[in-house]
Amino acid sequence: MISAGDLRKGSKVLYRDEPHIVVDFQHTKPGKGPAYIKAKLKNLITGLMIEATFRSVEKIPTPDLAYRDMQYLYQEDGQYHFLDQENYEQVTLSQDQVADIKDYLKEEIIYTILYFNDNPIAVTPPIFIEFTVTETQPGIRGDTAQGGATKPAKLESGLVLQVPLFVNEGDIIKVDTRDGKYIERIS
Repeated sequence: MISAGDLRKGSKVLYRDEPHIVVDFQHTKPGKGPAYIKAKLKNLITGLMIEATFRSVEKIPTPDLAYRDMQYLYQEDGQYHFLDQENYEQVTLSQDQVADIKDYLKEEIIYTILYFNDNPIAVTPPIFIEFTVTETQPGIRGDTAQGGATKPAKLESGLVLQVPLFVNEGDIIKVDTRDGKYIERIS
């Protein structure tokens, strides 16, 4: 249990029997009456945003959440298969559960899967992943005056992002999965 007065951004709470994360909150002390907290909550299962009001002395239950490291194995018929690194059990996730990170899935990479009541609800990729460039136009010197030009490149996962002109097909690049941006060329 967590006191409503202790809510902060990123706090995880159980609201209406579903796990939520606090996105924003405002503590209000009116002239008359007790203090209260207005919180903007994001449902960790559906992604929907709601607003809730709590009395500052109210106790809010915390959800039964667990994080597990799992290796991505393969995709078959819209099902994504992961291997638990602790007990070596295979877990299958639906296309909806991996929709947000589908472009960052790469075989044999370890992902963090969030569980609520022993059911997987969300997948988080590592911060940086290396991908091979499968398609891009050759960069031509003199295209820019300042040297900061970019071009589109398609990666092995199907993700298309902007890369510097010196990146060619077959190069391995590092991508930041938080914002989908090019970081550096590996080879």
